[in-house]
Amino acid sequence: MASELQCFLLLLMSSATLHISMAGDPDILSDFILPATVSYVVLKFPNGTINPPHTHPSASELFFVLMGSLEVGFVDTTNKLFTQTLQKGDIYVFPKGLVHFRFNSDAQDPALAFFAFDSVNAGTVSVPNSVFCTTIDDQVLDLSFKTDVTTIQKIKSGLSS
Repeated sequence: MASELQCFLLLLMSSATLHISMAGDPDILSDFILPATVSYVVLKFPNGTINPPHTHPSASELFFVLMGSLEVGFVDTTNKLFTQTLQKGDIYVFPKGLVHFRFNSDAQDPALAFFAFDSVNAGTVSVPNSVFCTTIDDQVLDLSFKTDVTTIQKIKSGLSS
C-alpha cells in the first residue's frame, strides 16, 4: 500500500510540474494541489463511517481510494443525485461547490482514502451543521422541512452531542 501511495504522489507531483509549463485555464482533472501546510491528506473510514454531506465552496476535490470500498455521491445544481461505489484504486472528482458525501457501508473492512483540492483554501461547509447547529429559529426549520418543532429539536440534539 505504501508503494501505491508513493506512486500516486509521484504521479501527482509530475502532473503539477507539467501543468506549470502549460498556458490557459486549468483543467479540473489536472489542476489539483495539496494544501500548503501538509504534504498529503489521508482519511480512514472505519466500518459504517460517514463523511456527512458537505461542500467546498472554493475548490473541486480529487479523491483516491487506497484501501477498501466507499459509497460516494454528489448533488448537482438541479438536485440530481449522482452516486457510485468506489473500490481500491478508483479516483473520483467532486465538482467545486456541490454537496457531496462518502460512506463506508462495508460491515467488514475499513477504507482508506487520499484527497487533494484544486485550491489551498478549499473551505468546508457542513450541510447538517450549517442548518441545524445555528440559531435559525425552530419554526423556520419546521416549515422548511415540512415537519414539526419536536422533530427539529431531536435532530439538533443528535448533532450537538
